[in-house]
Amino acid sequence: MGDYDDIIHLPHYEPKRHPRMPIAARAAQFAPFAAVAGHDAAIREEGRVTDAWKELGETGNEELNRSMELVIDRISEHPSVTIEYFLPDIHKSGGSYQSIVGQVKRIDDTERVIELLDGRKIAIDTIRSLKIRQQSE
Repeated sequence: MGDYDDIIHLPHYEPKRHPRMPIAARAAQFAPFAAVAGHDAAIREEGRVTDAWKELGETGNEELNRSMELVIDRISEHPSVTIEYFLPDIHKSGGSYQSIVGQVKRIDDTERVIELLDGRKIAIDTIRSLKIRQQSE
């Protein structure tokens, strides 16, 4: 007969006053012992993908210039436009392409921005495409 044969087959003790702690809460007890604070956030940030700026080329620049001229001609009407532009990432190289819809209030040549009626400003140098929207869109 072994040393623990008398208790080996007894049921596991369950406290009567305090319910068992969930596994996630039990694991959280050990969080202060993580090796490097912020390591998980740094890994996620490094794995985040950004786009690179793509040059328009001669044809793309000509098309963008034509669209800008049309907007300038109709600026008093506050034309509705769809603008695709490049938004640089503040944490790493690259960024993302964004698309917005709005009505053009003015084009500021000194600041080189297109200002929309709602107050948003888009840097002209970041614009990839500019399309005037039809009334039905």
